[in-house]
Amino acid sequence: MLERRSILGLTVAGGAVLLTGAAQRWWPPGASRAAPGTAPPDDICLVAPPFAFDPASGLPVAAARPIPGHARCPVCGMFPARQPRWAAQVIFSNGDVQYLDSPLSLFLYLQNVPRYTVGQQASRILAMYATDLETGAWVPAQQAVYVHGSRTLGPMRSGNLPAFASASAAAAFIARQGGTAVGADALRRTLPAELQRLAPQTHEGHDAAV
Repeated sequence: MLERRSILGLTVAGGAVLLTGAAQRWWPPGASRAAPGTAPPDDICLVAPPFAFDPASGLPVAAARPIPGHARCPVCGMFPARQPRWAAQVIFSNGDVQYLDSPLSLFLYLQNVPRYTVGQQASRILAMYATDLETGAWVPAQQAVYVHGSRTLGPMRSGNLPAFASASAAAAFIARQGGTAVGADALRRTLPAELQRLAPQTHEGHDAAV
């Protein structure tokens, strides 16, 4: 059994460091960029469990839901509720929902759903939503128009992919902030290279190590 002890609010288990609570981070002791097969110290695995559907909410299972303040983005670890006009969400057929901090995180998430939500698959997605940057309204993610390359940065201050409910709204934004309109299908096929580079490092082998 791994030895566990608390250090400054963290739990140390066999040399690995875990952050208790809704999200957990893990990194191997002594890892370095030069060590093949190990994660560097800044390659942090974050586990952000999905939220179960609450029948008492009165919402249909496939409807967009308010974001809990403590929800974490499974891709980057940020709190989507802090930047609600950038947020996105994915609802699965069992009613579980995963909240994401931006459309960029949404499309990175869709590249490998099981990596970020253990036990789920893209084929089990019931509905997806992005937030219209200007109105704050939820928009079906597949129908939204996204803008790449504008002067408006996303929540992580690097890269951007704001969503809009219509092509006309996206065009008006582009006239002010620059960029190019792109649809969900194109983004699911291939993310622009400069956005793909913002994807988290691979975390293969971490589950077994923990």
